[in-house]
Amino acid sequence: MNQPIQRRALLRAAAASAVLGPIGSQVARAQSTWPSRPVTMVVPFPAGGGTDAFARPMAASFARLSGKALVIDNRGGAGGTVGASIAAKAAPDGYTLFMGAVHHSIAPSMYPKLDYNIETDLVPLILVASVPQVVVVNPKNITAPDFKAFLAQVKANPGKLNYASAGSGTSHHLAGELFKQQTNTFITHIPYRGAGPALADLIAGNVDVMFDGLGSSAGHIKGGRIKPMMVSGAKRNPAFPDVPCAAEVGLPQYNVTTWYGVWAPKGTPADAQARAIEEIRKACSTDEAKGVWAAQGAEFPDITGPAFGQFVSAEVRKWAQVVKASGAKLE
Repeated sequence: MNQPIQRRALLRAAAASAVLGPIGSQVARAQSTWPSRPVTMVVPFPAGGGTDAFARPMAASFARLSGKALVIDNRGGAGGTVGASIAAKAAPDGYTLFMGAVHHSIAPSMYPKLDYNIETDLVPLILVASVPQVVVVNPKNITAPDFKAFLAQVKANPGKLNYASAGSGTSHHLAGELFKQQTNTFITHIPYRGAGPALADLIAGNVDVMFDGLGSSAGHIKGGRIKPMMVSGAKRNPAFPDVPCAAEVGLPQYNVTTWYGVWAPKGTPADAQARAIEEIRKACSTDEAKGVWAAQGAEFPDITGPAFGQFVSAEVRKWAQVVKASGAKLE
C-alpha cells in the first residue's frame, strides 16, 4: 500500500474509532463472534402479555436477520421481579438478555427487599417500544356506551367493581390507583401473575376492568372481546382513532405510558452489548416489526445505552412519587 493510501486508511480508521467509541471499536474487531449460538431472552411475565406482544415478533426478526435464534424464556411472578432477578444473576456472557418493562421502574418502590437493582445489576441496551395505557372493560359486565357513562357506573358502585392487573406493583396496578385518585372513585384491585392471565379473566368476565398497555389489549379490542373506554395522554392513538384520550374526558394529568426495553446482566462484554443493540435495532426496524408496532399503537423509541439508563432512572423516581402519593401496597 503506498503512503497516501495508507494514510487515508489510517485516518478513516481513526475517525471510525472516534465515532463508535470503545464499544464500537470492539465490535469492529469481533463482528462475527456474537451471536455464535442461540440467545435466551428472559421475559418476566407469562406468555400472552404485553411484553410477549413485542418480544416474540422481535425474536422472529432477530432470528431471520442474525441467523441465530432468540429464545423467549417466560419467567413470571411477583410483578416481573422474579424474572428480573433470574436475568440479573445469569452468566454475563452475552447469551442471556432480559426484556423488562415500565413495571421494573416501579418495583423498587413496591418491593423493599429486591435481590437485584435494575439500575446497577443490569446493563441497559435499548428501549424497543412505548405504548399508551388503555382503560378496557368486559362489555357484558360494563354496559356503559362511553367513558362518561362508565365513570358514572363506577361512582355509583364504590368497591363493587374490580380491576385486574399483571400483579401488585406493576404499571397496571399503579395506573388503576392513579385513576382512582384522579376520579375520586374506588375499584377493587385483583392482582394476577402477568397481563396474560389478567386479560384472560377480563375476557371471561371474571373481572370488570383493566388498565392495560395498548399493545396487549389491541387484538382483543379489535376482536370485540373487550371494549376501550379511553387511552391515556393528551392525544388519540392512530391505531384506535375512535377511542378518546384522557385529556378529552377531563383527565389531563392521566398520562401513563407502558414501555419495554432490553437489558443484559452486569459484566456482559462490551462487544456483545453493542452487537445486541445493533441486532435488536435491525429486528425492530423491519417492515414486519413496524407493522406489529403500528397495529398495537406503539412507537419504537430506539433509545440506547446510557441514555436508556437515564430514562429508567427518571422513571424510577417518577413512580416512587406515585406510589407514595397513592399509598399503594403489595397485596
